[in-house]
Amino acid sequence: MFKISFNSPIILGFSITCALALISNNLTAGFSNDFIFSTYRAPLNDPMMYVRLIGHVFGHADWDHFIGNMMLILVVGPLLEEKYGSFDIFILILITAILTGLANNLMFAHIQLLGASGVAFALILLSSFTSIKEGAVPMTFILVTLIYIVGEIYDGLFMVNNISNVTHIIGGATGATLGYLMNKYRVKT
Repeated sequence: MFKISFNSPIILGFSITCALALISNNLTAGFSNDFIFSTYRAPLNDPMMYVRLIGHVFGHADWDHFIGNMMLILVVGPLLEEKYGSFDIFILILITAILTGLANNLMFAHIQLLGASGVAFALILLSSFTSIKEGAVPMTFILVTLIYIVGEIYDGLFMVNNISNVTHIIGGATGATLGYLMNKYRVKT
């Protein structure tokens, strides 16, 4: 007989919350995404604006949107949570949510942002720091960053879609920055 282990509490909790938000959105015909699980410019005296500033990373437009983000997060996230710890991954998700939400609300007044792609890209860029050595930048980080940045710039300039390339770039920059800092200041054991 085998046991199932809850091996990555933050990533699994995040993914389960995203699934519950998607179910809620379907049951409420889109109301829960509009009210909780997406962010958009709102008055600063609206308390829900602050909830949505973080809650938008849990919302997804549909099953395909959800699956695309969760596949990346569930493949990369547990390995990173094992390396960096649950607290650091929680902080990464929180900072990514706030920064991408603020950027959207400030730069795109009439665009509603939802989804975990900023978190997914933060984890992708963080993953390239897993084998960092003192004083050396990993070649994988350079390649992932170049491919990623060029792709996002190209898509932003030449593709007409509902994808927030700015969110991807901010998420990736957050993951890279926190990856650098977490490795630089990590206590060596």
